[in-house]
Amino acid sequence: MGAIWAARDLCLFLLLLNSRQSIALPETRDPCAEGSDGCHIDAICQTTQGSYKCTCKGGFKGDGKQCEDIDECDLEYNGGCVHECNNIPGNYRCTCYDGFNLDNDGHNCLDVDECMFNNGGCQHTCVNTVGSYECRCKEGFFLSDNQHTCIHRSIEGLSCMNKEHGCAHICRESHRGGVACECRPGFELARNQRDCLLTCNHGNGGCQHTCEDAEDGPVCRCHVRYTLQPDKKTCVERDEATTESSDHNATSSTEADKRVKRRLSMETCALNNGGCDSTCKDTSTGVRCSCPDGFTLQPDGKSCKDIDECEIHNGSCEHFCKNTVGSFECNCRKGFKLLSDERSCQDIDECYFERTCDHTCVNSPGGFQCLCNKGYTLYGLAHCGDVNECSVNNGGCEHGCENTVGGFECLCRPGYKLHWNKKDCITESCDLNCVRRRSEKRLRKTIRTLRKSINREQFHLHFAGADYDLSRSLGQLAGLPGPCLAGQVLVGRKCVSCSVGTYYDSDQGHCVTCPAGTYQDEEGQMSCEACPTPEEREVPKVVGARNLSECGGQCPPGQYSHDGFVPCLPCPLGTYQPEVGRTTCFLCGGNLVTKHTSAVSFQECETKVQCSPGHYYNTSTHRCIRCPTATYQGEFGQNYCVACPGNTSTDFDGSTNIMQCKNRQCGGELGEFSGYIESPNYPGNYPANIECTWTINPPPKRRVLIVVPEIYLPIEDECGDYLVMRKSSLPNSVTTYETCQTYERPIAFTSRSKRLWIQFRSNEGNSAKGFQVLYVTYDEDYQELIEDIVRDGRLYASVNHQEILKDKKLMKALFDVLAHPQNYFNYTTQESKEMFPKSFIRFVRSKVMRFFRP
Repeated sequence: MGAIWAARDLCLFLLLLNSRQSIALPETRDPCAEGSDGCHIDAICQTTQGSYKCTCKGGFKGDGKQCEDIDECDLEYNGGCVHECNNIPGNYRCTCYDGFNLDNDGHNCLDVDECMFNNGGCQHTCVNTVGSYECRCKEGFFLSDNQHTCIHRSIEGLSCMNKEHGCAHICRESHRGGVACECRPGFELARNQRDCLLTCNHGNGGCQHTCEDAEDGPVCRCHVRYTLQPDKKTCVERDEATTESSDHNATSSTEADKRVKRRLSMETCALNNGGCDSTCKDTSTGVRCSCPDGFTLQPDGKSCKDIDECEIHNGSCEHFCKNTVGSFECNCRKGFKLLSDERSCQDIDECYFERTCDHTCVNSPGGFQCLCNKGYTLYGLAHCGDVNECSVNNGGCEHGCENTVGGFECLCRPGYKLHWNKKDCITESCDLNCVRRRSEKRLRKTIRTLRKSINREQFHLHFAGADYDLSRSLGQLAGLPGPCLAGQVLVGRKCVSCSVGTYYDSDQGHCVTCPAGTYQDEEGQMSCEACPTPEEREVPKVVGARNLSECGGQCPPGQYSHDGFVPCLPCPLGTYQPEVGRTTCFLCGGNLVTKHTSAVSFQECETKVQCSPGHYYNTSTHRCIRCPTATYQGEFGQNYCVACPGNTSTDFDGSTNIMQCKNRQCGGELGEFSGYIESPNYPGNYPANIECTWTINPPPKRRVLIVVPEIYLPIEDECGDYLVMRKSSLPNSVTTYETCQTYERPIAFTSRSKRLWIQFRSNEGNSAKGFQVLYVTYDEDYQELIEDIVRDGRLYASVNHQEILKDKKLMKALFDVLAHPQNYFNYTTQESKEMFPKSFIRFVRSKVMRFFRP
C-alpha cells in the first residue's frame, strides 16, 4: 500500500515539474497577427520562421517598410487607356471623352450613338458622328441657332431668314444690312467667313482615340495596340499574331540572343499586355490580370466583363436602375427627383408653387390634386371656375334662380316667400311683425355671411359693376407653427381648418362635431347653424350634419310634403324630385309620364327617344338637341345642359365633359427679369381657333434665355397648331424658335434678338396639352457662358439632367441666380448639393471655370 502511495506522489511531482517547465518556456510571438510589425499600411505582412516579411501590395512599390503608389498613368502608353487615365491608390481607371463610353475591356472607348435616344433631340433628322452628332433639316428648312429645331423660311434677299444665307452654323444680321457668320463651340470660322472647321474640341475631332489639330483639320491616331481604319477616324485592335510578329521582328533582328528569344516566348506583360483585357502585373508565377472598377475578371483570368450593378439590390437605387458600361445610374419615377446621393428619390412638391392650382393644392407621392372652394368646379386640370347652378334644372328653384360668384340664390314671385329649404316658394301673408322678423332674419344672415368671410379671410366685392374676389394667401401661414386662423387647429406644423359637420370650440381648443339639430356646410367655422324644424312636432335629428339635407326628418328624394318634413307623400306619376325636404315635385313636361311613383330624376320620365351625352331632351319637340357652345352634358337622357364654369367656353357644340370647357385668355407684355408663357387653359388642352401674342422687352444690356421643358402639339394637324418666337411680327424677322410638333425632351436656348415676339396659333382640328415656357433675362456679359451651356448635348443627355429642366423649384433657383447673380450667395453649398445631382454640378462648374479662366 505504501508503494502505491509513493508511486502516486512521484507522478504528481513529475506532472507539477513538467507544468512549471512548460510555463517557463518562452511564448512564440506573431508580429503580423499582433499588428506590431513595421510593415507599411499598403504592404502585406507574411510570417516567416522566427520573423516576418513585408511585401508591398499590388499597385505599390517599395521595400515593404515604405510603399508608394505606382502611377500606372505615367507608364508607357498611358496605362493602356485610349483617352484619359486616372490614377487611384493601388490601381487606375480609364475614362472616355464626352460622346464615348468605356468598352468592356476597360481601356478602349466606343462612340455613343446619341440619335438612338429621342432622335438626339433633333426636330427633323439626327446624324450620328464619332464622338458627337448633328441635327439636319428637311428640304425647305434650315437649322436654328439652338442646333436642334428647324425653321421654315424661303425669303428672298440676303438675311438670316433666307435659307440660303450661306452660314454653315449660326447667322447674325450685321448693322450694315448683311449677315455675319459664327460657329458652334468646338469649331473655327473658315477663311471664307461662311464655313466652320471642326477642331479637336468638338467630339474629339471625330477621332475615336487621339486627336491632333492641324491646318487642314483634325488628324486622328490610334493607341499602340490599335490600327487606324481606312476612314481615318476609327480604330480596331491589332490581330494578336500580327502584334507578336511585329514585336518579334523588333527585338530579334540579329536572332543571336537566345535569352531574349526565350523571354519573349514566355507569358509576360511586355508581350500583348500578357493577354489581359485591362491591368497586367508580372509575378513570380506569371502574369496577373485585374480589372477596373465596374468590371469583373472572367474565369479565363484574362478578360473583363462589365458588372451589371442593377442585378444586385437594384444597384441600391430606390426606383429605377440603368446599367452602363463600367457603371450605372439611378432614375426616378415621374413626380420624383433624384437626390444628391444619386440613389434616393424624393417626391416633387408640385404645391410649392402658388400657381399650380387656382384654389387648394394637395400634394401626394408622385403627383398632386387640385381642389376648388365651395361653389366652384375644376376645369383644365388645375383651374377653378364659378358653377352656374341655375343652368341645371333652374338650380332646383321653384320660381326664379340668380347665379352669384361661388353660389346662387332662389327668388320668389310677388306674393310668395322663400321656404326654409331656400328653394320652394310658399304663399306670403306678412304683417308688421312679420316684416320685422324678416328684417332681423336678413340681418342675421348678413352677419353670418360676414363672419364666415372673416374666418376664411375671403371677401366678395361688387364695385363699379364688376365682381372681385379678395382673399389672403395662406401659403406662408400654413407652414408656420404659430397661432392659426379662426376655425383652424394646429396639426403637426400645419394649420388645418375644421371640416364640414364640425366647428372650432375655443374653450376646448379643438374641432367639435355639430350637435343634433345643427349643421355646418363650410370648413373653418366657429359655430354650427340651427337645422329647420316643423312647428309643434318633433322629427329625428342627426349629429354632425354637413348640410341641410343631413339634418334629419326631411322628405327624401322622390317624396314631398306641405312643409318638407315627414310624413311625406310619393311624387305622383309624371313628376320627380331629386332633392330632400321639398314641398313639390317637378313635372316631366310634354305630357311625359314616369314608370312608377317616387321618381327621383328626369331620366325616369318615359321620353320618346334616349338622348346621348352632349344632347338634352326638348319636351316641346320631343327631340334631342345638341348642347350649345359653352355648355356640356355628360349623361344619357337628361333634359338640360350644364353651363361651363367661370369665363370658359367649349370649342364646339355637343360637348360631353367639363374638361372641354376651356379658358381662352392669353397673351400680353411680360416682365423684365423672369416669367413664363403658357398656352391658354394649360395644363388642360388648349382651345381651337386661338391666337395668342406675347412680347418680352428685356432691360438694356440684358439677353433672354428660354427653356421649353416639354411641348405637346398634335402631329396629325400638319402644322395647323404652332409656336413661333422671333424679333417682331414681320414674317421675315429673325426667328429664334419655331415648332409644330410634340417634344417631351426639354431644350434651352438664347434669343437671337434682344426683343422677343412670341405667337401661338391653333386651328379647328385636334387639340393637346400645349406648353409652359420659362424665360429669364441675364447680363449680356455672360452670353458666351450661357450659350456654351445650353448648346452642349450633355445638358440633355442624362435623364436626370432633363428632369432638372422640368423641375419648377430647381428652375426657379437657377433663374433667380441668372437674373440676379448676387442672389447666388443666398444658397449655401450644402443647399446646392441637395438640390442638384453631382453630375449636373460638375457639368456647370466645368463651364464656369473655363469661362472665368484667364
